[in-house]
Formats: sequence, C-alpha cells, structure tokens
Amino acid sequence: MNQQETRPPAPMEFPIRLQPGLRPILLLFGVRRDRAAVRLDGERLVARFGFFRADAPLANISRWDITGPYRWWRAAGVRRTLGTHDLSFGGSTHGGLCVHFREPIRVGRVSVTDLYLTVDDLDALGAALTSVGIEGKDLRTRR
Repeated sequence: MNQQETRPPAPMEFPIRLQPGLRPILLLFGVRRDRAAVRLDGERLVARFGFFRADAPLANISRWDITGPYRWWRAAGVRRTLGTHDLSFGGSTHGGLCVHFREPIRVGRVSVTDLYLTVDDLDALGAALTSVGIEGKDLRTRR
C-alpha cells in the first residue's frame, strides 16, 4: 500500500444550524455558534452542543436517517423523546440527521441509542458518513 491509501480522510466539520428565533432557548444550554458543530474524521464522530458533547467511534454507527422538518418545540435545545433512548442536539426546525448506534453511548449521565443533529448541511453530513461506509436514507417530509 502506498501512503495515500493508508491516510485517514481529512477531518470535516459541520456547523449545527442555529435558528435566530430559538437562540434565547439555546443560550440556556450554553449553545453559541462556536460551540455547536459536528466533527467527523476517519475514526470518530464528535458532536458539541453548548455544555453537551457526544463522542462515538464510527464503527459503532449502524446507519443514519435524515428527518424533518420539525415543529419548534421538537427542535430547540437538548431533548429526549419520552420512552426512548434518543437525544437531540437541536438548533433549528429545518430537519436533522439521526445517527443510530450499534451499542449505546454515554452523553453525560444519559445512555443514548440515537442522536439527532440539526447540522446546517444535512445532505453533506449524510454523504460524508456514506463515504466512510455508513449507509443511510433521506426520510424528510416535503411541505
């Protein structure tokens, strides 16, 4: 193998979209533009959203889905859906990319099986995950 074949992909960063009308709520979670992004490298996905951080090896991601758009109360802040082990890092209503984990990860004290990320460019994050061998689907509803 030559050096180029063994080099991991360059790290990519995907800002989480922060909808202006939701910013007062997001500040309660410590979310600012410089603390709201998803970083993807050849080995890990790391999401930072204000005071919160999720970190998972790519090998632990089974698939991804793009969903949305959302109602504002489902898109604002850090939240869980009642009766599930999901977690949302929500900064806007435009939609989110959900990563599904093979084994739960810990985010703070919470066990998480699915993580919703409202990155600005949902398609680009999906394409980046696909490029490292993680398949997914766009399930968005069209208005």
